[in-house]
Amino acid sequence: MKVHAITLLVVDHDDLGAREIQVVLENQNYPNDCIRPSVMHVATRTVEWTDQHPLNSTRTKRAAFEELFSRKEPPR
Repeated sequence: MKVHAITLLVVDHDDLGAREIQVVLENQNYPNDCIRPSVMHVATRTVEWTDQHPLNSTRTKRAAFEELFSRKEPPR
């Protein structure tokens, strides 16, 4: 069996908050219980959001994420 650590970027337009996002991810009904995610860590940053924000573009999203969270992608 393999175990995967996956980092997700969630833009919280509805102000759910980190805890509620964790609850939603962990309690989602996945088909046949194929996955059971457990949120192990949450880091939160506040940004001034506009449609032109770099996180809102597929071309600039990764660089903006890495700059905002100063985190390199884990080895595969």
